Amino acid sequence: MKLISEEIQNAEYLVEDNGGKKSYKIKGIFLQSDLKNRNGRVYPKQVLEQEVARYNREFINKKRAFGELGHPDGPTVNLERVSHMITKLTPDGKNFIGEAKIMDTPYGKIVKGLIDEGAQLGVSSRGMGSIIQRNGANYVKDDFYLATAADIVADPSAPDAFVEGIMESKEWVWDNGKLVERDIEAWKQQIREAKRRKLEEVKLNVFESFLKKL
Repeated sequence: MKLISEEIQNAEYLVEDNGGKKSYKIKGIFLQSDLKNRNGRVYPKQVLEQEVARYNREFINKKRAFGELGHPDGPTVNLERVSHMITKLTPDGKNFIGEAKIMDTPYGKIVKGLIDEGAQLGVSSRGMGSIIQRNGANYVKDDFYLATAADIVADPSAPDAFVEGIMESKEWVWDNGKLVERDIEAWKQQIREAKRRKLEEVKLNVFESFLKKL
């Protein structure tokens, strides 16, 4: 079995005002079946139906279906990095529609700040499973284990949103306790000094540096 993650970029982030207090939610397609994805993998519908049923029973129904911010490198959910709790995962044709609420944890606060500043975020499922090659695609076998239906990840447009925040000293950058002022000043200097042809590369490097600090 190997660690498998699949990114979906069209998740919707909803912000609701409940008596002066904002609540943040994610809603959208979390999993897709019978479709060759951009990683060349296919999840048979029966495999996902079976695993989603278990995930609902053992995690969502018991309010322990958590997800993290970023791309964890293992199948275990690290409670120190939890940013949200998945509250619903239901079939809709070949898709599985999920909902999650952003929690008031340290990493949840970072997500809320990113949303407030207009950052483009996606969701990524994470699990373990075996793969068999067939008809030019890698099919996920029925030993698939879903670790989390959704981690929150940055999509390709996120570095620009993040860099804009750095250059304007947006509040969400400063609220992250793991970041210190000299990091931000150094990143600002890198962006200012970057030649035009290398600017995109520098932006990406700065964004990756930020994610490593999480």
